[in-house]
Amino acid sequence: MTETYDLTSLKKGLDELEIHLTEEQTGQFLTYYELLTEWNSFMNLTAITEFQEVVTKHFLDSLSIVKAQDMKKVKTLLDVGTGAGFPGIPLKIAFPWIEVTLLDSLNKRVKFLNEVIQSLKLGGIRALHGRAEDYGKQPEYREQFELCVSRAVANLSSLSEYCLPFVKGGGKFISYKSGKIEEELVQAKKAVYLLGGSCEKTVCFRLPDTDAERSFAILTKERPTPKKYPRKAGLPTKEPLS
Repeated sequence: MTETYDLTSLKKGLDELEIHLTEEQTGQFLTYYELLTEWNSFMNLTAITEFQEVVTKHFLDSLSIVKAQDMKKVKTLLDVGTGAGFPGIPLKIAFPWIEVTLLDSLNKRVKFLNEVIQSLKLGGIRALHGRAEDYGKQPEYREQFELCVSRAVANLSSLSEYCLPFVKGGGKFISYKSGKIEEELVQAKKAVYLLGGSCEKTVCFRLPDTDAERSFAILTKERPTPKKYPRKAGLPTKEPLS
């Protein structure tokens, strides 16, 4: 580590979330930040690069899922459309026992993720290059995960078609959302039902030290997803189920 960072906001945010990190885990977050800014200088990973903003809007935001899910009970997790690794990598650092799979459609982002995994010496985590529509049809991934998460920007109907096929019976898909989501939930209700899920509840909160409103939509997998879903590449976004 070449730089000294002010960890006040990180520690305060972690205290609020009741997450306790070792020095090694804190160091992993700092190395992750340095890799993020280094790679971001030659490829587009994030518009947010200032340390305190990354801490709040990426690290703490990713970890805030503890408001919606007891992570001690999770053994397998899939992060769909992970991008620069959010929320999957922060969750792996904080909860190292979870077997994490990161899925992204852009190969150069997957190369970055593999560099992070290697540099942080993380075990029990893999990064896959491909589309959710394709992986969601494969037996080794379909209905294999206790928890699927996504911070991807898409409407809940589309995200549910990407994510619910991966969730095993009784498992959950938790979508990270900005602002209030009541209307979006109403619009997605039929899609969620068609895909074998139900909306368990929502959790709304503000990010620490900001005015940013965040929400979680928590969907439970009640029945197997019909074989015809997910539809072929692009359709869940172009023509959301309704």
